[in-house]
Amino acid sequence: MKKFIIFALAVMMSAVAFAQPRAIGGRFGYGAEVTYQHTVGKNFVELDLGYNYARAFNATAKYDFVVAKPQWTPKGTWEFYVGPGLFVGSNFNDMPFIFGISAQVGLAYTFEFPLQLSVDIMPTGGIYLKNGGGVAFNMPGLFGFVPTIGVRYSFGR
Repeated sequence: MKKFIIFALAVMMSAVAFAQPRAIGGRFGYGAEVTYQHTVGKNFVELDLGYNYARAFNATAKYDFVVAKPQWTPKGTWEFYVGPGLFVGSNFNDMPFIFGISAQVGLAYTFEFPLQLSVDIMPTGGIYLKNGGGVAFNMPGLFGFVPTIGVRYSFGR
């Protein structure tokens, strides 16, 4: 667990050093994740490193397309986004290695000060190697759908 915390702090400090359109924070749902977003044009790449309730570590990379920016409030920015992703992980017991695909659909609000809140659903499914041989299919969360709430520090926007 100490290695995970040290790694998470290193990722956060590196992100702050490159103050461009980015956001760093946490996502909470089926577990907890450290999350990093990097703007690419009008879209963004999101990298997550987390630990879930199945006592498994996971890393996810997603490319999210911003499909709409409604003007619901006079200040701040709303964004609807959707995108595909890949994940890898392990719980070192039942599933020594799991990999698969994910998708993300969500809504984010970035305040006029550097705080971003988001709500999303991330359907996920993957194949894992069993201890003792063989492979099996796994859908973490409720039928693969993992609802999450994100809280991020947004800088350079």
